[in-house]
Amino acid sequence: MINDVLSGITDLENLKKVAINLNTKNHLYQSEIKVLNEQIKSLQDRLFGRKTEKILKDDGQLSLFDIPDPDLPLLEKSEETTVTSHSRKKRGRKPLPVNLPRVEVIHDLPDAKKQCQCGCVKSRIGQEVSEQLDFIPAKIQVIRNIRYKYACKNCEGVDDDGPTISIARMPDQIIPKSMATPGLLAHILTAKFADALPFYRQEKQFTRIGVELPRSTMCNWAMKTAHACEIIINMMQKTILESPVINIDETPVKVLKEPGRSKSYMWVFKGAPRGKPVLLYHYDPSRSGDVVVSFLKDYAGIVQTDGYSGYGFLDDKKDITHVGCWVHARRKFVEVTKAAGRNKKNPGGNTGTALKYIGKLYKIEKQAREKGLDVDELYAQRQLEAVPILKEFKTWLDAIVEKVPPKSLLGKAVNYTLNQWHRLILYTEDGQVGPDNNAVENAIRPFVIGRKNWLFSCTPEGARASAVIYSLIETAKANDLEPYWYLKYLFERLPEAMTEDEFKTLLPHQIEKEQITNPVN
Repeated sequence: MINDVLSGITDLENLKKVAINLNTKNHLYQSEIKVLNEQIKSLQDRLFGRKTEKILKDDGQLSLFDIPDPDLPLLEKSEETTVTSHSRKKRGRKPLPVNLPRVEVIHDLPDAKKQCQCGCVKSRIGQEVSEQLDFIPAKIQVIRNIRYKYACKNCEGVDDDGPTISIARMPDQIIPKSMATPGLLAHILTAKFADALPFYRQEKQFTRIGVELPRSTMCNWAMKTAHACEIIINMMQKTILESPVINIDETPVKVLKEPGRSKSYMWVFKGAPRGKPVLLYHYDPSRSGDVVVSFLKDYAGIVQTDGYSGYGFLDDKKDITHVGCWVHARRKFVEVTKAAGRNKKNPGGNTGTALKYIGKLYKIEKQAREKGLDVDELYAQRQLEAVPILKEFKTWLDAIVEKVPPKSLLGKAVNYTLNQWHRLILYTEDGQVGPDNNAVENAIRPFVIGRKNWLFSCTPEGARASAVIYSLIETAKANDLEPYWYLKYLFERLPEAMTEDEFKTLLPHQIEKEQITNPVN
């Protein structure tokens, strides 16, 4: 009898252990299902969702069902702001630019209608003027270079040294013996690299205006032009290395005839010595940090990048301060918000709190821009306001990291931020650097848009030529130059340049807008 009781107790304990085991497994399965569902929603949002990283509602309030953990520090209530009165702008059609040429068309009454009923002729007492915008289709023309020959009739054009016939020298061309003028080259390259119009589409456009210009010819011109501009690119690289801050980013590019590679990379380096931004695109089949090592050489200063592991070696460089990017950290938390859907914007209170901390950091930057603070004043402002927020944010992250599954989107966001923390906080130590890498990300966007149209480069040489043209165009745009007029200006003068000073005057960040010939502006 006692043995039966003991056996029953043992069986009951075993059942309890089994039940505990099942509950534990069930909890693990539920957690894994939750993580997988979150990943599915995140992928669906990437495919079909809004691309913007703006939060759907930014009123400083947490969701009604989004109560933060009581043992974690909370942000204080948003400051009250007073909205001052303002005058509403008058809406309506904007006037047409005054610098455009005007063609006057007179609309007058016939003589019969100028006769009044009383028998007198009506006098003109005023006029009404309205303007319409007209478009003249592109005009293409042929430049005939005529060179007169001269000879001496007395000696019949021959002396001891040979013929004495004289003829004017043809100006040097950026592509020797080519039929393309600087204006045509500038138009073709601007259309592709600034307006993302592939060569095959341009070929069709030329056909419509009666000119046969194969895409292979345009491609050949682009590569020869890029080769001629390499001296300008080398000087731009030297200029970037003189900058106190260098921003770096990279993006994939497909090159069909790159041996052993299905994916290559276009790197972008940005510097702004003396406030003049310089952007340099660099093609390389590798995403290795060796590309950055080769570019930077003996550089000493600040380098700002995203969290890609290939940049990790910069942390060990004595003369380099490696600064992180807050936009990438924020993007991880935004992904959590998007995966949660519209009805629940701040899952568990944690995502909303993180975004508010980051938002407060950017508010400081916005206020500094509005006040026009210089480098030293910005540094002091960050030390006074941003550093305390960062300390509070770090305390919050350290507390929350143990409470979220590491494989969840929120867990990944928190761990990414903590892993990058030593880089993320360094922007507060120097007013010359911003909190993020947006400057170079914005510069790489035109390349990404173009890639959607032309899809790939055929050869590595073509990809390198693209990098040269993108460097010229994007640097010109960054310095408020219109790309077509800059390229035309460059292609007209580059073949005649001989000295280093003459080449320097052609750099896109050295040219003033007024120097470029533009019949409209």
